[in-house]
Amino acid sequence: MERLIALIFLAIFVDNFVFMRFFGICPFIGVSRKIETAIGMGMAVIFVMTMASLVTWFIYHLILEPFALQYLQTIVFILVIASLVQLVEIVLRKVSPALYQGLGIFLPLITTNCAILAVALLNILEEFTLIESIVFGFAAAVGFTLALVIMAGLRERMEFTSIPKAFQGSAITLITAGILSIAFMGFRGMMSL
Repeated sequence: MERLIALIFLAIFVDNFVFMRFFGICPFIGVSRKIETAIGMGMAVIFVMTMASLVTWFIYHLILEPFALQYLQTIVFILVIASLVQLVEIVLRKVSPALYQGLGIFLPLITTNCAILAVALLNILEEFTLIESIVFGFAAAVGFTLALVIMAGLRERMEFTSIPKAFQGSAITLITAGILSIAFMGFRGMMSL
């Protein structure tokens, strides 16, 4: 249990996929304009990343490894992720059309979000058990969501501030992301797995 708690803390704060590993930067920058869309994207990523961790662990350990097909893991994992994203897209279109419109092009881009593929590959690389894989996938997604929501909150506040012309737009967003990354570095010394 202690290992799982450490794994959760590490995935959310210490090795945050956006601020420390630099995965998922495209949706991080693109969807972090409003808190509502950031939360919606975060929930979609939590679902997809957690389910991808579960499904890819089973596929790897029950199909790829026993038949010596490990070299197919990247292709198979991408197919699993794409299927899960399609499921999320169908559900969001029916349940919340406003959120579906708000996420726009970034919803199908979850398929190519390297953070989701990275979590599936890291589960195998780190030789996590099934429970550890699910917990790591969920915690990494929560860390991703936390990064999105923090950035969205800051960007909403920046709309009401006077920013020099040279720093407006992407420049201030990237500077803010860099400062947030430095802030998250403070968690580095707290623990290790």
